[in-house]
Amino acid sequence: MISFSIGNFMFELDHRLKSDCVEIGSLSLCKILLMKDANYPWLILVPQRQDVTELYELDGDDQEQFIWESSFVAERLMNGYQGDKMNIGALGNVVPQLHIHHILRKKTDAAWPNPVWGAVPPKAYKPNELSQRIEQLAKFFESSTFTPNR
Repeated sequence: MISFSIGNFMFELDHRLKSDCVEIGSLSLCKILLMKDANYPWLILVPQRQDVTELYELDGDDQEQFIWESSFVAERLMNGYQGDKMNIGALGNVVPQLHIHHILRKKTDAAWPNPVWGAVPPKAYKPNELSQRIEQLAKFFESSTFTPNR
């Protein structure tokens, strides 16, 4: 696990999320991760709270903040990439740490209209594509609440 100090407690990002994703930055509550699959604009929000596996386990203030951050990310992705549908889901069967997928879907994507899991093999980003995607996303999320990963 990767450790981050948040206030007076430690937050550890699950090693599978760390290996499957690239960190884009942070909002007040969540880390924003980019899934390493170029088939879709696919982000994962991870509330920076230790030992939380379900959304209802967050306190009321964090639940409200999460809804705001999720909506913010979804809207910016949809507007930035002109998507047809935003798939948002929390599964957690393999990685128990609370993390919520935000996958922009287009009617022309490889899995449409089915779920993305297992539809096609993950497509690796080329190094220049990955850096361009990260730069685009950082611009989409520019605000007083977003801190880009440096």
